[in-house]
Amino acid sequence: MTRSRIALLLVLSGAVFMEGVDVSMMGVALPSIRAELGLSTSELQWIVSAYVLGYGGFVLLGGRAADLLGRRRMFLAWMAVFVVFSGLGGIADSGALLIVARFVTGVAAGFMAPAGLSIITSSFPEGSERNRALLVYAGVAAAGFSLGMVVGGLLTAIGWRWVFFAPVVMASLLLVVAWRVVPRDTPTAERGAFDLGGALSLTGAMILLVFTVVRAPDVSLAPTLLGLVGSAALLAAFVVIERRAAAPLVRLGILRSASLVRANVGTMFFIGAFVAFQFVAVLYLQELRGWSSVETGLALMVLGIDAILAPTLTPRLVERFGKLPVIGAGMALAVVGYALFLPLGPDWTYLQMLPTILLVGVAFALTFGTLMIVATDGIAEAEQGLASGLQYVSLQFGAAVGLAVVAAVNVAATNGSSQAALLDGFQAALFVPVAAVVLGLVVTATALPGLRRASVIGACSST
Repeated sequence: MTRSRIALLLVLSGAVFMEGVDVSMMGVALPSIRAELGLSTSELQWIVSAYVLGYGGFVLLGGRAADLLGRRRMFLAWMAVFVVFSGLGGIADSGALLIVARFVTGVAAGFMAPAGLSIITSSFPEGSERNRALLVYAGVAAAGFSLGMVVGGLLTAIGWRWVFFAPVVMASLLLVVAWRVVPRDTPTAERGAFDLGGALSLTGAMILLVFTVVRAPDVSLAPTLLGLVGSAALLAAFVVIERRAAAPLVRLGILRSASLVRANVGTMFFIGAFVAFQFVAVLYLQELRGWSSVETGLALMVLGIDAILAPTLTPRLVERFGKLPVIGAGMALAVVGYALFLPLGPDWTYLQMLPTILLVGVAFALTFGTLMIVATDGIAEAEQGLASGLQYVSLQFGAAVGLAVVAAVNVAATNGSSQAALLDGFQAALFVPVAAVVLGLVVTATALPGLRRASVIGACSST
């Protein structure tokens, strides 16, 4: 890589690291926020859910906006919005203001993330250099998520408002550097008339879907079904609009890419499993074992091994064995790791938990970044933002569904407040990540024969 590309990769990786830190720090700070602002459990949940709602609802629109309006412009503008509203969260004196600030911060991240990813895929040539760049990017993202719990515990000990102010400082520094190193670009997709109907119907469908999934564990079946039907109706309207639009927001033909669809489905299952596992592990350590937030963060920090393995080991494995076999191996390791946690006991030592944490960290190194490569390979430059947005939709939807399902199973299986009852709930909930990653493995395994045929055809045509 040239120096300019290294600098660009560092800035974009710094941005995704900041996003990961921002999300994971919040979970650690919630008890302190509740104590000072006097929030109910429902209000407290929406501090997290509002961010997911904003992110998941606008990320696909953000990806297309990057293609239509320019990736650099979208990345810098929405990073500035991220700075302002993260700072607003830090000075909030009520739950309502804090929830609004988190929602807009999520919207900003929903525009930033696909713009940053598409800058990488359009700035690095397809092949080994882009693969390495994407694996570094994914590894740093995972490291931000795991290290954020430790950082959040330390900052919360000083004061929970620093959980909001720290991203402001980091994002401000990144914004200054990004202004200099992110190359200027021109919109790669024809603007035409902006597809307002498509934008409104798609964003409405995504927001209603994420909202329904997030609320599912706390409401009866009827509102959940109503929300799902409403989301499906908006999505159907979106398809009709896109078929008729002269300049559609999303070219539906992009979904004919089998690799893109499989990568998105695989991402949804893999991330859903990871979020479900983390939810159970954190509750087990803090509620049943009485560990502090700092101790919990340090215990799970081993997941950050992904930041070391993703840019060093994974590229070599991809070049030797191919992308989907590496993804399949990562999914298989995750299955083993989550399964080892199933016989969870009331007094497990850290050494008994460590094999699962290590295997999941390695699985992340092999799988997450490689899925990004598969999702953007072969996509025209004019649609890299759209492909990146689709990948982040899968990520956020997988996280929302994984969290909703594991929370529902945990609540249903917990009969009482004793340690035995809590343990029963955790043990039942641990089947959720196992089932999710098995489904991801099935999706990957069924793709392998097609990949081999494609490789043979490509080799023959090149000769």
